[in-house]
Amino acid sequence: MKNKLSFTEAASVLMGMLIIMGFGVIKFGLSPQTPVMLVIGLLILWARIRHFSWEEVHAGIKDGMSTGLIPIFIFILIGSLIATWIAAGIIPTLMIWGFNLISVKFFVPSVFVVCAIIGLSIGSAFTLISTVGIALFGMGMTMGVNPALVAGAIISGAIFGDKMSPLSDSTNLAAAIGESDLFKHIKNMMWTTIPAFVVSLILYLILGSGSSEANMDKISQTISILSSHFSITAWAALPIILMFVCAWLKIPAIPTLFINIGVSLVMLFIQKPHTSLQSIAALIQSGFVSKTGNANVDMLLTRGGVSSMMGTVSLIILTLTLGGLLMNFNIIQVVMEPLVKRLNSSGKLITATIFAGIGVNLFVGEQYLSVILPGKAFKPAFDKSKLDNLALSRALEDGGTVINYLIPWGVAGAFAASTLGVPTLDYLPFVFFSLLSPVFSIISGWTGIGLKEKKA
Repeated sequence: MKNKLSFTEAASVLMGMLIIMGFGVIKFGLSPQTPVMLVIGLLILWARIRHFSWEEVHAGIKDGMSTGLIPIFIFILIGSLIATWIAAGIIPTLMIWGFNLISVKFFVPSVFVVCAIIGLSIGSAFTLISTVGIALFGMGMTMGVNPALVAGAIISGAIFGDKMSPLSDSTNLAAAIGESDLFKHIKNMMWTTIPAFVVSLILYLILGSGSSEANMDKISQTISILSSHFSITAWAALPIILMFVCAWLKIPAIPTLFINIGVSLVMLFIQKPHTSLQSIAALIQSGFVSKTGNANVDMLLTRGGVSSMMGTVSLIILTLTLGGLLMNFNIIQVVMEPLVKRLNSSGKLITATIFAGIGVNLFVGEQYLSVILPGKAFKPAFDKSKLDNLALSRALEDGGTVINYLIPWGVAGAFAASTLGVPTLDYLPFVFFSLLSPVFSIISGWTGIGLKEKKA
């Protein structure tokens, strides 16, 4: 074949991409879109030098983009949901309830546990971060807690809930790719997930207790400001309850978000009957603009809208384009092939699967592909080994979807950073659950503890 690649060439292309993106984001502090776009341009130039046709280039872009159309639309709806939840007083109400219910002394570990429980119930880390997560983040800012630490606790809890929920898309995907029963897959994940959860909780207890003393006067002032400028009512629980109901009825994300936006707008009209359609349209498009007169509160609650998601949407388009090109040019497959042939032990197989998932996250930035590509590449090796399919599906989760939140140019990482307003590299050291999951999975692979083998 005229375009047949060697391992050295494919690996060099991937390494060059990683260096450009890493230096651009980490060294020079650029927004991820710029280095990713540069990498795409250089990759297309390389492809033309290697005599790939423009039809193959365009096919790669189309194939990559097709997988992201639903997530892109979901992100647009989430932007609208954030704006309507603030305008209708739902997020302000959650903040006030939280101030009264959550212990100030144990705020950070409480955030982690609350997000884990809610995430487990609804099965969507994105929805959790953009709703309850924003309220908890606002509480943390009022209390004077390190923003990166609060963001890390929110994201860790959301990922745990998403990972262990039977309602989660990524959990269902990992089970399907590994050809495992969904509930057996979730049960088997406890061997690595529970230790990661416990150690994360201990770390949040240690770091959270070292946070600055909460300023009770500031908290009281914030509660007073929220109460005077927003409708604080028990009815604010309605959209949250609807979110749970839709999750348990297995209603997909898009109709769930539409229902929630609709209910929130009805609540807003009831509170302010003279609200014009023009102001509603501006709210959905440009987000909510807080005008309480308090700079800190206004900074926390001025957010949302379709336009707020455009940065994330543009990054998704670019990373999916990059992923599609890499797949169509066969670059990732060529790099993986030699690795699969050298996997002659359970420890090596699990470790390679974990690092393959991390690698796809680094090079492509798309969490679903971080499960699909290693899953397809390593499935034959698992079939030949003594390991059960459950070992594969667990490794795909531990090295795949949980890592995407740590990648600045990753879809999940960019979403979390833009939603909470904390750069990915700032909160990264505090997302303990994501950092620990692959570690415990590798330990399991080499020790055999909790490693499911085929029945004789």
